[in-house]
Amino acid sequence: MNTPSNESPLNRRGFLKTSGALAAGALAGGLSVERFAHAQGSDILRVALVGCGGRGTGAASQALSNTSAKTRLVAVADVFPDKMDGTLNDLKKMHGDKVEVPDSRKFVGFEAYKQAISSCDVVILATPPGFRPMQFEEAVRQGKHVFTEKPVAVDGPGVRKFLAAAEVAKQKNLKVGVGLQRHHHPGHIEVMKRIHDGQIGDVIATRAYWNGNTPWVRTRAQLEKTAGRKLTEMEYQMRNWYYFVWLCGDHIVEQHIHNLDMINWVKNGYPVKARGNGGCETRKGPDYGEIFDHHVVEFTYADGSVCFSQCRHQLGCWNDVSHHAIGTKGKADLERNVITGDNAWRFQGRAKDPYQQEHDDLFAAIKNNTPYSEAENGAKSSLTAILGRMSTYTGKEISWDEALNSKLDTMPKNLAWDADPLVKPLDSGLYQLAVPGKTQFV
Repeated sequence: MNTPSNESPLNRRGFLKTSGALAAGALAGGLSVERFAHAQGSDILRVALVGCGGRGTGAASQALSNTSAKTRLVAVADVFPDKMDGTLNDLKKMHGDKVEVPDSRKFVGFEAYKQAISSCDVVILATPPGFRPMQFEEAVRQGKHVFTEKPVAVDGPGVRKFLAAAEVAKQKNLKVGVGLQRHHHPGHIEVMKRIHDGQIGDVIATRAYWNGNTPWVRTRAQLEKTAGRKLTEMEYQMRNWYYFVWLCGDHIVEQHIHNLDMINWVKNGYPVKARGNGGCETRKGPDYGEIFDHHVVEFTYADGSVCFSQCRHQLGCWNDVSHHAIGTKGKADLERNVITGDNAWRFQGRAKDPYQQEHDDLFAAIKNNTPYSEAENGAKSSLTAILGRMSTYTGKEISWDEALNSKLDTMPKNLAWDADPLVKPLDSGLYQLAVPGKTQFV
């Protein structure tokens, strides 16, 4: 990144000035937002984007590209104005007049999601995962359809809040999509049907891997160089959000959820307990926060079968992203959609991009008013991953009910740029990591 000029919205004066101006404009334009809510024809669905990172940009583009309904992006919200501007520029290049976001519907700040939600029919929630329970709850309160990225929570209290809102969403006939896109791939759908029909016999074990490299890191030094100022601890953690549990949940939650969700789909249920090991062996330093670089977990399901789970972010190791089911009559490669054994089979069809298909399916349900909710599975697959993290952090066997009812609330009590997150660096500049055998379950 290059050092910006003094007019950059990232420097302190520019950051505060831009944030304040956009927020004031949004509040002043409140009446125009409400009028706009009734200005479009009933065949156009107004979309708002909350969270303008890479995945938010992708999800908004897929919503605007869906083949099921006419859509317009009418509002965006983020805590960082620079993120918002980049997303809007990219979306305008891709979708032209489908992007109708005047300054009065660019909302900035920790409460901005409420205003964006009030401007739309469908909201896309793509902030760091820790914020999703309260944002989903607000969207349901306002009676809006939702597409939320995964995971939908990072701790037990967040899962409980999300599940409670999901029940209200059903009562209000709201459609909810969750970004576990493998559910929308025809090959995955077909292999699951064959497993459930008994093609590999009784499923006696499963395994799930996401072994790869660190996805990205944003160092404090580079962020402060770009900003031209010191960052508060809150802003630093939010810009480098992948490495803090309250924002990300650890990579077992943020990333490995995809594999674990596939195993839950195989089992038509969720694990009853987990026990695991984990730690941080190679990814060390002040910019890697508090998360582990590897987790190994055994998840036990109600029938006694075990899922052997691994996820790792370490360089120079063997890598594998896959999920398998082992049965009494064969084995299923769930990522490649191949069955070997007595009843060998391979998916031969062609599939649309599942990231696009999940939006097509959601908007078709909204347009046709058909039942559609992925909320409960999204919450319970999120809890599966959280359960795994709890077992690796503590070194203890943790039950499903213990994880669901955990009192560990990682969200800061006050969300403001000058407020302190619950986790802060030690005098060394490093962050305290969990220590299996010493870290206590809460």
